[in-house]
Amino acid sequence: MKSIKPGRGPSMMGGFGSVFSVIFGIFWTILAASMTRGTGLIGIIFPLFGVLFIIIGVFNAIYHFKNASGKNRYSAFDITDEDEEPDPLNERFGSASAPPDSRSAETHFCPYCGAPVQNDFAFCRKCGRELPKE
Repeated sequence: MKSIKPGRGPSMMGGFGSVFSVIFGIFWTILAASMTRGTGLIGIIFPLFGVLFIIIGVFNAIYHFKNASGKNRYSAFDITDEDEEPDPLNERFGSASAPPDSRSAETHFCPYCGAPVQNDFAFCRKCGRELPKE
């Protein structure tokens, strides 16, 4: 069974965006605290927005960097076979897949490079060429 996992690139980009959010939150907190000093309730609320940015940014950065560097990551861009990488959702919640069709589980070989391919494959996993229809 194929599984789709989040790519490392989008997760790394999300991690750097989270770091930017933390830096923005630090600047916001410092500037808001210095500009609203002594103005009562507003002087407390505006700096709290910066603290909120910092907290959310730290949690997002941890999530995205762990996802970008982890072996069993969640993603939308990597399509893998079950024998290459296990699907983390199947490991967490159990496999809900139907029993494999005996016809689709048969292994054949690519006529171009000799790599093993299953009967239901349209393209070779190794060389990428389109397989002839049987």
